[in-house]
Amino acid sequence: MASLPVPHTLPRVSPAIVGAARGRAAVRVRTATAALGGGCGGGGGMEQRHGDAPHSPGKSTLACALSRELHCRGHLTYVLDGDNLRHGLNRDLSFKAEDRAENIRRVGEVAKLFADAGVICIASLISPYRRDRDACRALLPHSNFIEVFIDLPLKICEARDPKGLYKLARTGKIKGFTGIDDPYEPPINGEIVIKMKDGECPSPKAMAKQVLCYLEENGYLQA
Repeated sequence: MASLPVPHTLPRVSPAIVGAARGRAAVRVRTATAALGGGCGGGGGMEQRHGDAPHSPGKSTLACALSRELHCRGHLTYVLDGDNLRHGLNRDLSFKAEDRAENIRRVGEVAKLFADAGVICIASLISPYRRDRDACRALLPHSNFIEVFIDLPLKICEARDPKGLYKLARTGKIKGFTGIDDPYEPPINGEIVIKMKDGECPSPKAMAKQVLCYLEENGYLQA
């Protein structure tokens, strides 16, 4: 699910949850997060909000579900959504590799500010390169960076592509599209991996619960 800074205890620095997704359906809780994001894909060439088909919730859906669950438990959260950031903070950046790196760097710095303030920051973005995610992790030491990898097949991501971006990429009309003609480097040691079960994608609530369980078990939600 993307960069999610989660407060361990308030005045302590909050951890950042970043989700990296393997297809467009990802919760990027890694800065990201995915951010939070099978096959070989890792999101699309653009960070944007997709229609949330019941069988394949997207990274933004998961980020919002997690934020709601945390809010209900009395925790302050903020979602950094890649699509929205592209309209404001990062509107000067393209989707070239160097601009993707700068996009993630900026989001990591913003997530760190939220974490320092004790806010759980959920970053829902596409972050295809490990080096960029690792650079964000370095900004948030002491286990305050949590990476969530939504490991879904590429075909699932293509099936929930209402704007037809995968089709355009397949025909060569869009270049540098993650998972098609641009690589996606999955996390090696991400804290949380969300997978399909019995051929079905888990619901947003189930995915959020998996992340919440991790946070609870590791003491991030203690008062």
